[in-house]
Amino acid sequence: QVQLVESGGGLVQAGGSLRLSCAASGRTFSSYAMGWFRQAPGKEREFVAAISRSGDSTSYADSVKGRFTLSRDNAKNTVYLQMNSLKPEDTAVYYCAADRVVAGANPSRFRWTYEYWGQGTQVTVSS
Repeated sequence: QVQLVESGGGLVQAGGSLRLSCAASGRTFSSYAMGWFRQAPGKEREFVAAISRSGDSTSYADSVKGRFTLSRDNAKNTVYLQMNSLKPEDTAVYYCAADRVVAGANPSRFRWTYEYWGQGTQVTVSS
């Protein structure tokens, strides 16, 4: 069982930055690939970024590539999503998720592969 708690959301002007954190409980954090998804009002939850167990492989949605950076610290059981050059269309609730995978597996972009989810954190970007 893994519990995930997101933090770092808030209100920011367009062009600004935020860093989201996701803290995980448990001693097997390094067995999980981690992903971030987001959901805007009236829209489906969509993939944002994902990182492998070891952190050596990342994947990004085209809409955030070059602006967002995902990293992890397995010693602290935490993943970080650095979001720069934010746009109003980035406004959404951001969810952290964990996917138990074998070593060397590429991180998944598909939400149905993730077993555990956080409660979400709101990000609002004003124009």
